[in-house]
Amino acid sequence: MFSTTRAPSSSEETYGFIGLGQMGYHMANNLYKNSGKNLVVYDINPKAVSRFIEYNKQQSSNDSLRIEVASSPREVAEKSSFIMTMLPESPHIKEAYLGEKGILSGISPGKICVDSSTIEPTVSLEVTKEVAKASAIGVDGPVSGGVMGAEAGTLTFMVGAPEKSIVERVEPALLSMGKNVVHCGDLGTGLIAKICNNLLLAVTMVGACEALHLGTKLGMDPKLLSSIMNISSGRSWTIDTANPIPGYLPNSPSSKGYEGGFAIKLILKDVGLAMSAAKDTKSSMMASALTEQIYRHVSNYEQYSNKDFSVLYKWLKENK
Repeated sequence: MFSTTRAPSSSEETYGFIGLGQMGYHMANNLYKNSGKNLVVYDINPKAVSRFIEYNKQQSSNDSLRIEVASSPREVAEKSSFIMTMLPESPHIKEAYLGEKGILSGISPGKICVDSSTIEPTVSLEVTKEVAKASAIGVDGPVSGGVMGAEAGTLTFMVGAPEKSIVERVEPALLSMGKNVVHCGDLGTGLIAKICNNLLLAVTMVGACEALHLGTKLGMDPKLLSSIMNISSGRSWTIDTANPIPGYLPNSPSSKGYEGGFAIKLILKDVGLAMSAAKDTKSSMMASALTEQIYRHVSNYEQYSNKDFSVLYKWLKENK
């Protein structure tokens, strides 16, 4: 059953999801499909909401479940016992939680919020402390697996929570969207794991693109070279799952015009978070610093900035 009105819902039977972008769209689809719960959704972009509703109208086989469209994060909080947020950057999270019509203006004691956004750990801690003041529970739960993992429901959730019992409470919902839930430690540690993971991802994609580009320039078939790397010591996620060679993997962004993946401007944001943390901790990051420069340079090209970050391979080919 679908609703775009304020039809009443029981919060005990309802989950909430805020942010229906590249990742959130697929995560919310899987949460609705696999959790067996009613769902309340909100996105600042009406087109994103319409896309979500239309897709689930076509897919739904259970008339006993309801999707409601909320007019604000506050309404999501009022109607849901479990609230997920997946938004691009820190200002969006602060507005969604702390704004005039934010989650905290509608939340009640005992409810739980999981933020899967990749943001500054300091901002996450600020928000979760405010959630705690409302006698509710807030944890950081960023994900790894990209858009393909979000769509397939194979994400890994890295959860920062003060007690294991909190992770156990949210685990059923998270496993409806992913296949792994890891308790990383106290609040903020999920984001630490995510930022470090994405830094490694960014560096390895640069290496993969440059190695494949070099092999091509030397006369090697890049698809054959990729297959060799996949059974050799150079194997990585950037080769076996997000390969930058068009046509090598049919479902990778590179085979779809570098669309629908992890935009260069977003990987640059995550590398920036890591470099900021490195500065604060006085950590030497020479390869990472160069990686940041590379992505920043490529993102200045309008035709590349919104493409998946594996488009670096195409940039290398086209910019001699």
